[in-house]
Amino acid sequence: MAMLIYKILRSGEWADLQATGETAGAPIDVADGYVHFSTLEQVRETVSKHFEGVDGLYVLAFETETLGEALRWEPSRGGALFPHLYAPMRLADVRWSRPLPLGLGGHMFPDDMT
Repeated sequence: MAMLIYKILRSGEWADLQATGETAGAPIDVADGYVHFSTLEQVRETVSKHFEGVDGLYVLAFETETLGEALRWEPSRGGALFPHLYAPMRLADVRWSRPLPLGLGGHMFPDDMT
């Protein structure tokens, strides 16, 4: 079943992806050997845990079907299954991207991410 999954990038990482067309991801992705993604239910916790207070973020949406067999669902925090991509993240696979501004109460997600 197709669904959207999400990747959070800092502005420089997003600019690099746009310039080069693909990336191994953020430093944590490179270190772990795969690109970390989150589901809609997981993405807010991911942002609060790993990006608290960080301005200039972008949220990118990807279709799971587009990523193919390189996408694996693996247990992470609390045993929840997280999507991990064992291939470069490609600009061509980005369904949409939007800024994730930092407001007084934290990051402000797009209205249609409910």
